[in-house]
Amino acid sequence: MHTTLVDPDTAASRTAPRPSLIREVGYAYFPIALVARLPFAMVVVGILTLVVSARGSLALGGATSAMTGLGTALVGPLLGAAADRFGQRRVLLIAGTANSLLLMAMAWLAFAPVPDAALLGAAFLIGASMPQVAPLSRTRLVGIIGRAYPADRRTRTVNGAMAYESAADEIVFVFGPVIVGLLATTMNPAAPVIGAAVLALVFVTAFALHPTATTAAASVSGDRPQQAPARELFRAGVLAPVVGALGMGLFFGAMLTSLTAFMAERGVPEQAGLVYGAMGIGSAALALGVALFPARFTLRARWLAFAAVLVAGAAALPFVDSVAAIAGCLLVIGVGIGPTLVTQYSLAAGFSPRGRSATVMTMLGSAVVVGQSAASAVTGVVAESSGAATALVAPVAAAAVVLGAGVWNAVAGRR
Repeated sequence: MHTTLVDPDTAASRTAPRPSLIREVGYAYFPIALVARLPFAMVVVGILTLVVSARGSLALGGATSAMTGLGTALVGPLLGAAADRFGQRRVLLIAGTANSLLLMAMAWLAFAPVPDAALLGAAFLIGASMPQVAPLSRTRLVGIIGRAYPADRRTRTVNGAMAYESAADEIVFVFGPVIVGLLATTMNPAAPVIGAAVLALVFVTAFALHPTATTAAASVSGDRPQQAPARELFRAGVLAPVVGALGMGLFFGAMLTSLTAFMAERGVPEQAGLVYGAMGIGSAALALGVALFPARFTLRARWLAFAAVLVAGAAALPFVDSVAAIAGCLLVIGVGIGPTLVTQYSLAAGFSPRGRSATVMTMLGSAVVVGQSAASAVTGVVAESSGAATALVAPVAAAAVVLGAGVWNAVAGRR
């Protein structure tokens, strides 16, 4: 009789269960992270709706939204850098609490006998304290995948995680305005801002206290994480996705504001958010489907292909004259948005300098909000002075920015 000796380490590796991202993060993580990013998507639109209703000026509403974006642009990446340096938990707890209190203050200031400058200042502080849930969630997932998965499965798993995260962003960025519209229509114009404050206080706190918040800290050596030099953030591999995300934000802001003007000309401006939701149908579905694309359909090619769909759908907007027609355009546009966002974040994750993942992801998230706010302001002025037909040209220009950034990324990648 022959006895076969089995290496216990080999046997253990054969019987060890394959890592599962859901098992690694826990079943509560994804619902918490999804709801926690809703305030981020509701704030710009909610403030726009609140100020327009309270002060009767679309231009002032757009300017207030722009100040929100300016605050996020200047401080958002610093919050990401602070999370890289000090850990996510304390940064999120401080930012989430401050943001919730400021939103409650904005709900009162809009109707109070205070000058417009007070609204602009409060909006800036709201943007500055905006909890960066989406980019920090991406950072956590990438860190967990790097720790728990074998090297040969990491790339595909990261792409799948980025696909889910972008689909989650699509859900909140498209349906966030729908929630704002429902609350503003059924309750009062301040309800969306108050609702965002409550969500920020409850779910951002839950996201901060979740055990995965310590994932990034696991790579810290001593008191300070190993980080690549800051100049590494200014390479084309990082900047092209940031510009692409800015273009997506420009599109979101221009589309929603011009759509609001379009619906206002038909006497139902509060229903703009509901029509806007048509864009989310194809967007969320295609974003989730990106994980199934073959590897030969490269990230550079995906960006160019789906950005072209976005441009094509947007190009028809200035020529529509009915709610049904504009909803059809939004359905086509949604097909281009989801995969493009997934691709931008996947590229950013791949090119993030060592120890700067939260910073890079926050740069993309801030770029979306900055673009949304700036486009809301400019498009609001155009709509007020020239009408909805002219304002609907703005989404076309924003889509062109997305495609142009994709071309830059493709050229830089070949070099």
